Amino acid sequence: MKYLVISIFILSSTFSFAQVDNKLFKRQKTDSVKQRLNMDAVYNRPFLSFGKLPISVGGYAEVNWQHIGTDGISEGHQFQMRRITLFVASTISKKIKFLSEIEFEEGGKEIAIEFASLDVEFHPLLNLRGGIIINPIGAFNQNHDGPKWEFTDRPISATQMLPATWSNAGFGLFGKTYKNDWMFGYEIYLSGGFDNTIIDNEESKTFLPASKENDERFEESASGTPLTTAKIAIRNKKFGEIGLSYMGGIYNTFQDDGIILDEKRRLNVFAIDYNTTLSKTNTFITGEWAWINVDIPETYSQQYGDKQYGGFLDIVQPILKQNMFGWENAILNLACRLEYVDWNVGKFNETGGNIGDELWSVMPAISFRPTPQTVFRLNYRIQRQTDILNNEPAKTGGFSFGISSYF
Repeated sequence: MKYLVISIFILSSTFSFAQVDNKLFKRQKTDSVKQRLNMDAVYNRPFLSFGKLPISVGGYAEVNWQHIGTDGISEGHQFQMRRITLFVASTISKKIKFLSEIEFEEGGKEIAIEFASLDVEFHPLLNLRGGIIINPIGAFNQNHDGPKWEFTDRPISATQMLPATWSNAGFGLFGKTYKNDWMFGYEIYLSGGFDNTIIDNEESKTFLPASKENDERFEESASGTPLTTAKIAIRNKKFGEIGLSYMGGIYNTFQDDGIILDEKRRLNVFAIDYNTTLSKTNTFITGEWAWINVDIPETYSQQYGDKQYGGFLDIVQPILKQNMFGWENAILNLACRLEYVDWNVGKFNETGGNIGDELWSVMPAISFRPTPQTVFRLNYRIQRQTDILNNEPAKTGGFSFGISSYF
């Protein structure tokens, strides 16, 4: 990791300080006419190429301010450099491509390779991918770039129930085809995956994102078995895109050096996602919903849920599109995000009452896009969260402002 980061820094420095003709730099434009699916998100990004070099680079940055409190208690004004992400892509030869995504979070405190794959095309419907892949569960995990969204925070269901951004070392196949107004795509991967920390963590509940802390998942699988992730998506020009996805496998270390430690315990995740743009009003709607089932040992208490579900819905309405502040065709949007998560679906065995640990949130927003690649966004969060005993919910509210842009 250290040498990769140093190499990218040297390459960037060379481009920045060498005396070169700026005309050699060329912004690669994405095809706005060609139909795209969520699975195309890793390539549907602005890249900058230099002369005849076979490498293209790009990235995005996110910076935020927020003032949010819970039950009247706030940490005051907070300024955050959430993340800087770098893309490096290369067409190695005909039908062989490489793409990587390296993310620096919290001022560089966390550095992670989120995506780094070799793609080999045999046929539009049959492509091989190997490396660190982004598991295609739901829509947000693959299509998570900050400049694409009108909200400073990532969806709670995608990051605190599902483990976005979730990637693993693995191999798989993908492909797509289209005819007239219809488009079809699929992906299927075998990769490393989860471990015992989803039920043995500091949250003291079933918590899939805990496995992100295990860096060894890029070298070995805790269970010694592959995690299977599969998705199919269908898109129609008039009705939008719908995707169905599955992710599952054995998550626990059930044996060590041939000694059986536990029975095999499965984790299964099912998700549906949808996005469309209403033609008459140009309203953009996108969302996803996921269901999680985890085989919990009988020795664990009921605070560890074996069923979870939740999702989000974003509605974005352009209200003004014109030349503003020197930018041509700038867009002003009104938006709203609705969120819900239940980390423990079910009833208490003793009382028959509903188990709590639920959250809902409403986040109205105003966003301004001087160009499609840059967004200014002002959000207000209204959130309620109950504990496992369904006591009076904690009330969270406050403003956040942020800027996110590709570069």
